Amino acid sequence: MGKVVVYASVSVDGFIADENDQPGPLFDWLLSGDVPLDKSGVVKVSQTSYDYTRSYWDQVGATIAGRHVFDLTDGWDGTPPAGIDHVVVVTHRGRPEGWHPGAPFHFVDGVEAAVAKAQELAGDRMVEVAAGDVGGQALAAGLVDEVRMDVAPVVFGSGKRYFGSVDAQHLLEDPDVVQGDRVLHLRYQVRR
Repeated sequence: MGKVVVYASVSVDGFIADENDQPGPLFDWLLSGDVPLDKSGVVKVSQTSYDYTRSYWDQVGATIAGRHVFDLTDGWDGTPPAGIDHVVVVTHRGRPEGWHPGAPFHFVDGVEAAVAKAQELAGDRMVEVAAGDVGGQALAAGLVDEVRMDVAPVVFGSGKRYFGSVDAQHLLEDPDVVQGDRVLHLRYQVRR
């Protein structure tokens, strides 16, 4: 089984979106360079951020997101983001009726079932868990091996927290740190 990683861009004060679910300048680093990060050519980052992010994206076999993110993005119109093979959506409501029947999206009830399904789909590749409530639930359940953050130089003051409503202490190892343009890439192993 591949590693389970919680991941997102985050403000310096720990928010992945403002109170209105808007990311504001959290993704500015994805437009701050001259190296295309994907085939679209729209997302351009520094060479340092490319080396860090592209190698990570290439290892991810499945992404887990909550129904809230799925609804906000309209399920990425049935195409998983960043070239990921599968998306597992944690929801009590199931697949929307008539929604992209052939899309590689899987709808499950509960974070444990989501991680199990994502690991099955990803095989030896990584499972990425979107930060927020689902990421916090996976961390609290002891299912996360690593935490990755792309820290943007902004303070939100309030909003959607990186770990959602986690209310217990979880120890992480010392970070691996990579400095990009308009971003600090952090990677922590979860202490067992």
